Amino acid sequence: MSTSFEPSLSSSISRQTLAPAGPSVADTLPNINFGFDELRDRMAKFSAKFDAFIEQGRKRVLEERNQFRINVAELQEDQRMKKKDIEIVHSKMAATQQTIDKEEAETREMEAAISSLAAQRDNHLATRDTLKAQIAQTQAEIDSRLAAQRAHAQQQEAQSRFNVPELDFWISNLCLKIEGAGQDDRLKFVYTHIDEKNWEREAWFELVTSSRDYDVKHCRPKLEREKVERVLDKVNESRELVVLLKGMRELFAEVMKA
Repeated sequence: MSTSFEPSLSSSISRQTLAPAGPSVADTLPNINFGFDELRDRMAKFSAKFDAFIEQGRKRVLEERNQFRINVAELQEDQRMKKKDIEIVHSKMAATQQTIDKEEAETREMEAAISSLAAQRDNHLATRDTLKAQIAQTQAEIDSRLAAQRAHAQQQEAQSRFNVPELDFWISNLCLKIEGAGQDDRLKFVYTHIDEKNWEREAWFELVTSSRDYDVKHCRPKLEREKVERVLDKVNESRELVVLLKGMRELFAEVMKA
């Protein structure tokens, strides 16, 4: 920027009018140089630097804006990927929860089935115990009936031993009768006409037939056991009932005569 001072018209006229008079006071003043050219150069250089600064600032702003847009795009992409990852995780969590719910339901069903089976087992055990008790009771009844049948069979066998024609002969001749003794394995033999003073007086003994060898448990009147044993030995050796009947009558006759 330059500034020049041009002399005015009045001053020119004045110089022309006063010229002949000699040099003026203004002519005697020193010529002042303000350095406008230097200032102009400096201003031009400043303008160039300023324009360069502005251009650099504009480029920097553009670069920063572009970088910001890139960063924003990257953040958006990261956000999209993370959102997708979150959706995948949610999907897996939902699938896992469904699996857990299914397994829990299956567990409850299995527990219910186990409880039902346990109840059935308890019922079966109770039924088994009841059946075992019934079986044991039935077996006991069967054993009792078998024992009774065996005893009856033994009694029948014992009686069949006496079921011979000669038994009637000895019953008649020995004044003897046979009665039950209140037990399945015993017979009672009753004699009369032994006591000469009282023909109706009875003498009896009970014969045990539960085993192969005969045995006498009770008798009236009371006899010596040793004598009874001797008679039993003869009977068990000979297996003839008449030996027992005659031997016991003789023992009763001895006691009644004494």
